[in-house]
Amino acid sequence: MGIPLSPRPAQVIDLESMRQRHQARRRFVRLSPELDGLEMVYCLASQPETLYGMPVLAWGLRENGDIVGLVPWMESLAPCEQLNDPDYGHFIGYRDPETEELLESPPEHKEVELHHAAAYFDYEATEETTLIQTLPEHQGTHALCMDDDNSPWQLKQVFGWRLYSDGSIEALLADESLIDSVPILPSDNCLYPGHSRHQVVYFFQRQIANRIRQEDPSTLEALAMMVIPEASQPS
Repeated sequence: MGIPLSPRPAQVIDLESMRQRHQARRRFVRLSPELDGLEMVYCLASQPETLYGMPVLAWGLRENGDIVGLVPWMESLAPCEQLNDPDYGHFIGYRDPETEELLESPPEHKEVELHHAAAYFDYEATEETTLIQTLPEHQGTHALCMDDDNSPWQLKQVFGWRLYSDGSIEALLADESLIDSVPILPSDNCLYPGHSRHQVVYFFQRQIANRIRQEDPSTLEALAMMVIPEASQPS
């Protein structure tokens, strides 16, 4: 016996449109700085029984309601939950260093804060990408900036982070020739989004940046292997 035909017309599914809608629901719509010292906990594949802690810089609310911790990691302000690299780290959870409690999800008070803030600052959607929010940098994060193979790299301090309407987050760096007052604030005209000028931007915590400035041999060797893979290859 044949299968009866459906009276409904066939529908063409636009996979690209579905993918774009899914990505839009995961874009960030609000940020909140972490000011109480909560950490991201991660491990390395080479040492699975050893846990490491890294301060969470901020918390991000996605359009779909999910909240994740954010840390300056490699080339971006990265969601902790997405860190799953065998060489550089696998995300385990969050940790409150005061109580030493290991948390599987962001703290409830940050969820409340972010949802209320997003409801209050409910920006109207526009076709053009616009600035939504600016966070001051409070952990001393630095950026290693590279333009091409023939240009020397630059180590620059990060002064803030910008969230745009498309969900992207950019680090604010200073153009030294335009600095007219100090301390530098996130609203100063001398600041620019890192990727608007530099081909590659790698982020480091303050203590690592200080070792780079001091030209610590082991730090420079690790840096070359990480951001300049060719340097570790035999000629």
